[in-house]
Amino acid sequence: MTTHTLTATHEPTVKASSWIEQLGATLSSDNPGNAANLFEEQGFWRDLIAFTWNIKTLEGRSAIKNMIDATMGNARPHNWKLEQDATENDDGVIEAWVTFETAVARGRGHVRLREGKAWTFLTTMLELKDYPEKRNKLRPKGAEHGANKNRKTWLEKRQQEEAELGNSVQPYCLIIGGGQGGIGLGARLRQLDVPTIIIDALPKPGDTWRNRYKSLSLHDPIWYDHMPYIPFPENWPVFTPKDKVGDWLEMYTKVMELNYWGSTQCTHAQYDDEKQEWTVQVNRNGEQLTLKPKQLVIATGMSGIPNIPDIPGMDTFKGEQHHSSKHPGGEAYKNKKCVVLGGNNSAHDICCALWENDADVTMIQRSSTHIIKSDTLMELVLGGLYSEEAVENGMTTYNADLTFASVPFQIMPQFHIPAYQQVAEHDAEFYQRLRDAGFLLDFGEDGSGLFMKYLRRGSGYYIDVGASDLVAEGEIKLKAGVSIKHINPHSVTLTDGSELPADLIVYATGYGSMNGWAAKIISQEVADKVGKCWGMGSDTTKDPGPWEGELRNMWKPTHQDALWFHGGNLHQSRHYSQYLSLQIKARMEKIATPVYGMEPVHHLS
Repeated sequence: MTTHTLTATHEPTVKASSWIEQLGATLSSDNPGNAANLFEEQGFWRDLIAFTWNIKTLEGRSAIKNMIDATMGNARPHNWKLEQDATENDDGVIEAWVTFETAVARGRGHVRLREGKAWTFLTTMLELKDYPEKRNKLRPKGAEHGANKNRKTWLEKRQQEEAELGNSVQPYCLIIGGGQGGIGLGARLRQLDVPTIIIDALPKPGDTWRNRYKSLSLHDPIWYDHMPYIPFPENWPVFTPKDKVGDWLEMYTKVMELNYWGSTQCTHAQYDDEKQEWTVQVNRNGEQLTLKPKQLVIATGMSGIPNIPDIPGMDTFKGEQHHSSKHPGGEAYKNKKCVVLGGNNSAHDICCALWENDADVTMIQRSSTHIIKSDTLMELVLGGLYSEEAVENGMTTYNADLTFASVPFQIMPQFHIPAYQQVAEHDAEFYQRLRDAGFLLDFGEDGSGLFMKYLRRGSGYYIDVGASDLVAEGEIKLKAGVSIKHINPHSVTLTDGSELPADLIVYATGYGSMNGWAAKIISQEVADKVGKCWGMGSDTTKDPGPWEGELRNMWKPTHQDALWFHGGNLHQSRHYSQYLSLQIKARMEKIATPVYGMEPVHHLS
């Protein structure tokens, strides 16, 4: 952590210093709950495991006081400091970065003050004091100097570890899913000396990406997508092609010394409450093995099992039909009649690839979609935190992640609505062309745009990298506001009574909740016990209430002991893997982790 000299006469710094001193003193007093009075009546304290051992947002003074009263005796926070000079924006909001310690950890936080009271306060666990990561001044020496007849080389030690772990030595943590989420978390756990195995059904790291349709690339820019510890190099493309992502993940797994088992499927898992461990049956290259991890992480991405609709007549279709996750690309469908059911990211990408291969393609858009042009997203939405300009202005990936995390989900729409109003004005002609083509558009139910849709439901949007112009021009044919009513041997009948000839049907119909994997791997009982993953109870489409304030079950304790869910986009996987790895490490070292504020289960899937 860089040390800065504070400017004693800088008014925002003086005000922020006064607030943080009052907070520290009150939290250490006989009545720590009085610290809630330092917040606005409707203020927010978002804690990422530092005090609650949970990912939890407290909304309003009463909730903040209850959390303080329940947690401060165990946490014993102290050594609160302002990290650098505070800033004040045009609205009079003072922002400041703070550092602090608890009984077992070091932390970092961010506060927004309005008229002397905290509007938002973020606290995060940075590291466990007794178990810091072995990096920078703590990095391993690597070479063993001196004379030793029993010396083992680095390679011999790695080979021994790979031979023993999962056989004579059990992993403390098993991660099911070897995509970027599982790999990034595995790297975090490796740095914390947590014995971990990552398993994936595909042979090599990165195959999840390599096996997708030919034209796929990341729609998010590089600055948003770095992995933990090893950022992409400075010559890396802004939008990474899928096979390049795959190669990076394979390299990353090797360089970070991860224990990765490819061609390995989990066939069943069961938790033993008495022994406090899992019994996990896996098939590794045809060999049946039993693993006994203490912690089990499902890292199959934020999406669950593919949603394939049950449409009358599917079994009579003479052509080819598959879910978008199985789509091989457009090469095989030249001059074919292709129907794509769906109107979001995958549907657009697949329609574009089919068009590029001279297929006759029709998109069936069942409900409205939020569209944002990629360049506009970078310029007007992400640019302040994740861009080359942000880097040149001194913004680090870590500070960008924390700045993003410092905005509670309850008020996040307030930050996003003005940005997307600007987007709508900036690309008004583009949106009008789409409407003229009959495309159903939205900016979210409250106008808050892409990321709120993603958080609420994980679907309903497309970051335009070219397909929207094809829709607007009629090159990709469009049937909007309808669905498929019946499938015939060589055609589909739509709900408006029209019929489309079809040689191929692609179901770009999304995925179920991640707890569907828990049902498949463990049991339906456990899946229902933990409940739905993702969404926050916004009471919008596909995100039913009540309001929960954080994403359900992600990166935090669940109602099933020792079961965790890890996923999200590259940004979320990178950032939240820090907190998940610290929670697992703390349990391995038998540090007390009293969890505060677990939400009841409201939705099973």
